[in-house]
Amino acid sequence: MDATQTISRPRHGRRFRWYFSTRRCRDGVERDPDRLSEIRHLPGDQTAQDIKWAEFTFGPPLLEGIATGNLDYGYTGDAPPVFAQAAGANLDYVAVLPRHASEGIIVPEESPIQTLADLKGKRIGFGKASSAHTTTLAALDKAGLAYTDIKPVYLPPADAASAFARGAIDAWTIWDPFLAIAQRGKVRTLAYAKDVHDPNNFLLANRNLVTQHPEIVNKFNDVFAQELQWADTHRDELAELIHEASGVDLESLRVAMKRSAFTALPVSEEITAKQQAVADRFYKAGLLPKPIAVRDIVWKWTPGA
Repeated sequence: MDATQTISRPRHGRRFRWYFSTRRCRDGVERDPDRLSEIRHLPGDQTAQDIKWAEFTFGPPLLEGIATGNLDYGYTGDAPPVFAQAAGANLDYVAVLPRHASEGIIVPEESPIQTLADLKGKRIGFGKASSAHTTTLAALDKAGLAYTDIKPVYLPPADAASAFARGAIDAWTIWDPFLAIAQRGKVRTLAYAKDVHDPNNFLLANRNLVTQHPEIVNKFNDVFAQELQWADTHRDELAELIHEASGVDLESLRVAMKRSAFTALPVSEEITAKQQAVADRFYKAGLLPKPIAVRDIVWKWTPGA
């Protein structure tokens, strides 16, 4: 299959889709509306009937789909591929989105928790093996706390929001737009992800696709990079498009888009080293069954090739 026939440069318009793929490439993207894996126009009307979508609340189940071959391409935060690699998943890193989405640790406005050190002994909600898990670990490290010093409560975003609202957890680590929505209420932000580590997000693909059709992966990445360039200069319009598609509060989306970074790049040695540090932190905390070498599953994207 020729990549130029599979994906062409998207025409910017009002049509909006969360995911894109072809008969061969079924694309999975986290459903969280701020995650800019959205191609706003189908690559070509003649292939519209071949599009398949797969929606996920966050990264781990998406990567399970890629690893099993039920999906070919998708987008997650930094932690899901670390856990997937440790489990022997058949996938590769194919691009990085540096500091794409904002993430933070919040507490109720009247909470006695004032600093990260005050999290000792507290119930902290976040998604297991999600980027919020990474941020939580990094925050504990910065505060001089061990993972065993807190009471982790593993919850997907919707359940965590409910638990936070009723006081079932003392703090919540979460990404945009859930973070922006929560911040419209009576909460305080203890720290943002960027305050405790250098967060990255990634595009990943099934290794069989990468090996057999690297030209398709290259083209997918090029399309996403083009879309991100558009997004960087059309943040308000992007927020409106996502609002129309998802029903998420528009003002919260505007906040989320304003503090997002819209760049897709090849995975460099520097990025690989940062991701290795993420993996090492999880292993040190006893959360991985074995150490991993991130470099073993990094594919080299050549933009425009």
